[in-house]
Amino acid sequence: MSVLYLREADVDQLLTMPLVIEAMDGAFRSLAAGRADNAPRERVRAEGIVLHSMSAALPDRRLVGWKQYTTTSQGARFHVGLYDQQTGRMVALIEADRLGQLRTGAVTGLAARHLAAPGTDRVGMFGCGWQAESQLAAIAAVVRLKQAFVYCRDFDRCTAFAARMASQLAMDVVACEEPEQAVEDLPLVVTATTSRTPVFNGRRLAEGALVCAVGSNWPQKAEVDETVLRRARMVICDSLACCRKEAGDLLQAEQAGAFAWDCARELAEVVTGAVGRRDPSDVILFKSVGMAVEDVAVGATLLDRARAEGVGEVLPIGS
Repeated sequence: MSVLYLREADVDQLLTMPLVIEAMDGAFRSLAAGRADNAPRERVRAEGIVLHSMSAALPDRRLVGWKQYTTTSQGARFHVGLYDQQTGRMVALIEADRLGQLRTGAVTGLAARHLAAPGTDRVGMFGCGWQAESQLAAIAAVVRLKQAFVYCRDFDRCTAFAARMASQLAMDVVACEEPEQAVEDLPLVVTATTSRTPVFNGRRLAEGALVCAVGSNWPQKAEVDETVLRRARMVICDSLACCRKEAGDLLQAEQAGAFAWDCARELAEVVTGAVGRRDPSDVILFKSVGMAVEDVAVGATLLDRARAEGVGEVLPIGS
């Protein structure tokens, strides 16, 4: 069995947001049924570098795999490896920056599909970088958006982002000069930033708003404040185990007495209908820190597409 090497350009060519959202749906249904296993991220450090490692088994796709990435002052480099469950042989090695961007957006899209209040047609977006692009694209794929209001600290970057996404998604995208403009009266708010501190005042949230916080996966970082947690009638995690370890938004709120873990549920329960929005006026927080099972699920879809299209380079490794 050969090992297929897939580059960033191959990922971009073969994957679409709807495909990735459906891969996420399958992964979370597998988790809900107890047919998948996910190991939270571990990190090791040396001077100037952090190595991040996570792994998962997805028997419904007959695959196990890992994601590894490094972060340095030069940036981040991502790879995903996939192995055949029966033989244990590596079947794919994937450059995974674009893959990770798509799956992070798709998980938010999946949450919005199930948790956004009926009639949601506007979204507020905090962040105007790489991850914010896929967040907005994923929500547009599941919700009939008419407008997006985007805020980031650099207004020139925000304006450029708004113009780019308006063209890409064929919708009205407004660059905001003040953070309140991306929160007030909006039914859906997404945070996809690198901020260490909350990016908006939770008192500004509209009744019934869904907040999707995806930027922080470090205990010392929190994009949403304690007020959001105090107002939330429901807190949904991509994974309780992962969030207990990494979700600074929730860990800091717990320390302040604004949140208790026994009130939180998992996205897998939402996808299968065991948990859901009870009232249109409920404020809901969805917190995502990222899971390897998501990467393995998207990798499986990518591998199927690559084999069907004859895309990728065969590597002379494995036996």
